[in-house]
Amino acid sequence: MTDGHRAAYIAFDRFPSAKGSAVHIRHMAAELFDRHGGGLLCVLGGGDLPAYQREGGVEIVRFTDVVPNLLDRARAFSAWVADRLEPHHDTLEICHVRDPWSALPALTTGARLVYEANGLPSIELPYAWPMAAPSTLAKIREIEEHCLRRASAVVVPSYVIATAVTDRGVAPDRVHLVPNGAEPVAADVPRPPDAPGRYVVYVGALQPWQGVDVLLRAFARLADLTDLSLVVCSSVTPSRSRPLVRLAERLGVPVTWRFQLPHEDVAAWLAHAELSVAPLTATPRNLEQGCSPIKVWESMAAGTAVVASDLPVIREVLGDLGRFVPPDRPAELARAVRVLLEYPEICRDLGERSRQKIIGGYTWKHARARLAEVYDLVAAH
Repeated sequence: MTDGHRAAYIAFDRFPSAKGSAVHIRHMAAELFDRHGGGLLCVLGGGDLPAYQREGGVEIVRFTDVVPNLLDRARAFSAWVADRLEPHHDTLEICHVRDPWSALPALTTGARLVYEANGLPSIELPYAWPMAAPSTLAKIREIEEHCLRRASAVVVPSYVIATAVTDRGVAPDRVHLVPNGAEPVAADVPRPPDAPGRYVVYVGALQPWQGVDVLLRAFARLADLTDLSLVVCSSVTPSRSRPLVRLAERLGVPVTWRFQLPHEDVAAWLAHAELSVAPLTATPRNLEQGCSPIKVWESMAAGTAVVASDLPVIREVLGDLGRFVPPDRPAELARAVRVLLEYPEICRDLGERSRQKIIGGYTWKHARARLAEVYDLVAAH
């Protein structure tokens, strides 16, 4: 391995993957490494991903240890990152991180820390580990606050999570909004060869807070629309979808399931859908920290109208370009989908105006430019 990197990007996330987080990492890390002539990327591995690879001036190292317990895995990852960073202590100027497990070892290097707060483990952990003790969550929050307060800059994708970060003691002038982005989809993108005739599409992961169960229950109320299908392009494996597959079967909802599709294939499914749906639930995970879902940005970039839960973070993205329904209400969601399908000209108008919004200021190029401004501020101080 080469010593002397000036920049490191560290994330307790698998990369690459079909998840939106991987899309985000790819673009944000590219801005960091282009600026510094390369660098060190420390991420999670697994599957057939190599533990080490080099792409030009970028070294990619992946944590591959199998540690079943989430917190034990996070601690092991922190120790592993510390070892990977140690040869670069004399040259590192900036470490860009996405979580406290990455931030803790980065803070020991003396480099400036840019903390990208897309989520807060103290809020998210109960969903992955429902039996987590309150004392454990309190300790994680303490670690979060320690890392966030010591960061030179904290980057957030939404005003919602900006509030959550300042509530943890970060000075507002060190919190910088860098919304997610998307790439406009070409108007002539080929239709997926196995796509149903008319379909509504959901894109993303299948955790409970995503509300896919609400979508299935809503779609059961649209059974009279016999020419309409539901497509779920999931970023997770088929085995992790089984509870939702069983629910769809029990409800009698026929679903076209697609798993871990390449990113460019997902764009085609979005572009040819009648509507895209983002049925997020009203949980602390979506209300307190906000997630600025990439699925919504990418639907807009594909020129596809969006029906979404009425949550502050979704309104922040869509503005007046979406159709909003109360979260966790299948009947309301079904009604909104039905009404919008009855007015295809409104769908087309919403979709085209959404696409123009992306082109005008919310591509990944725009996101990278905003991040570059943060790096300039950090370097100046």
